[in-house]
Amino acid sequence: MKDDTLGAYNIADLRELARRRLPKGIFEFVDRGAEDEVSLRNNRAAFERIKLMPRVLVDVSQRSQEITLFGRRQKMPIAIAPTGAAGIMWHEGEIAVARAAAAAGIPFTLATGSMTAMEKVVAQAGGRLWFQLYMYADRSLSHQIAERARSAGFEALIVTVDSPVFSNREYNLRNNFTMPMSYTVRNVTDVLTHPRWLAGVWLRYLLTTGMPRYENYPSEVKARITAQPMGRALKLNDSLTWDDVRVLRKLWPRTLMLKGLLHPQDAVFAADCGADAVILSNHGGRVMDGALAPIDVLPQVVAAVGKRITVLIDSGFRRGSDVIKALALGANAVLIGRSSLYGAAAAGEAGATRAITIFRDEIDRVMALLGCRDIAALNAEYLVPNNLRPAPSPSS
Repeated sequence: MKDDTLGAYNIADLRELARRRLPKGIFEFVDRGAEDEVSLRNNRAAFERIKLMPRVLVDVSQRSQEITLFGRRQKMPIAIAPTGAAGIMWHEGEIAVARAAAAAGIPFTLATGSMTAMEKVVAQAGGRLWFQLYMYADRSLSHQIAERARSAGFEALIVTVDSPVFSNREYNLRNNFTMPMSYTVRNVTDVLTHPRWLAGVWLRYLLTTGMPRYENYPSEVKARITAQPMGRALKLNDSLTWDDVRVLRKLWPRTLMLKGLLHPQDAVFAADCGADAVILSNHGGRVMDGALAPIDVLPQVVAAVGKRITVLIDSGFRRGSDVIKALALGANAVLIGRSSLYGAAAAGEAGATRAITIFRDEIDRVMALLGCRDIAALNAEYLVPNNLRPAPSPSS
C-alpha cells in the first residue's frame, strides 16, 4: 500500500525531510529569518501564549472547514503564500505546489521572483491563482509585470509593501547563495553532498531549460541580471506612498491585496485606497528583526477596519491550532508559506499535498476537540481571555 504520509506526521517532520535533501545554502534561505531572528522566534512564541478554551458535549459529528473568500467558496480556511523559492526546492516546484493547492480547493500565490513563468503555471496547474508583486525602483517595470499577470488570468494581485529596502539575511551572504547560482568551492561542495537535489533539480534544469532565472521579469531585464543574493536581483522602491496603491487600484481591476502590514491605521488607509484585503505579515521574520508577531495585532486591525476589508494573516503558522487561533481572533483566512516549501523540497507535488493534508487534518481535529462545527462559528469565546486567571480552589 502506498504511504501518502511520506513518513511525515507534522510540518516539523516535513522540515526535517527538506533539511536532509537540500543543500545548506538553499535550506537556510527558506528556513531562517533576518539578523538575530528575533521576529522569527516571536512568531512562534505568540501562538504559544494564546490558549484555547474548549466546549464539551457538543455534537461535532458534522464539521466543515469551508469558507467564502472574495465571494467564492473554498474547502479550507488557508491559501498558499507567495514563496519565490519553490522552483529551487523541486524542479518547477511552483507548478507542483499549485497543483496540490488546486486539488485541495485552495488558492495558490505565485511570487514575482519565481523560477517558472506565470503563463506556464496557469496552463499546467489550474485552480485559483493569485500573483504577488514587488514594487521596484522602476515603477513601470512592476506595472508591466502586473499587466502580464492580468493577461495570464490571475484572479488576484498581492502587493508586498513591507520591503522598501533589502532585508539583512546574513546567512545568505555567508553561504554565497545567489541567483543565478554562482560557483564557489563551498557551495559546489555543498551541492555535491546532496546528490538527489543535484540530479532531480539542478541538472534537470541545466539539461532542459538551462540555468534557472527569474522567469516573470521582462526578457530584457532578465537578461541583464547577474548573480546576486536570492531576492536582490532588482532594486526595490523606497519612495512608495499610498498614492502608488491608488494607481495600482486603477490598473488592477480584480481583487487587490496589500501584504506586510502590522499597524491598524495602515489597514484603514488600505481600505481608504480601495484595496480588497490586507495580509498581516512580518514576512515570516525575514524582513525587520524585532517586529511584532502579526497575530498579536490581529484583533486591533479587525476592530479598526470592521467589515470594510478582508483581513488575512501569515507568518509562523505550523499547526492547525495556529490557524484556529487566528480565525477565532477575526482573520478571514490564513496563508502558509514555509510549510508548503518544506513539502515541495521533500517530494514535489506529493510533499506539498502532504503539507496541506496535515493542516486539514489538524484543523478538523482541533475543531472537534474545541466543540466547534463550522469555521464561521469561531470567535474569541473559544480563547482564554488575557485577563483570565484560574479560579481559586473552593474552601473546604
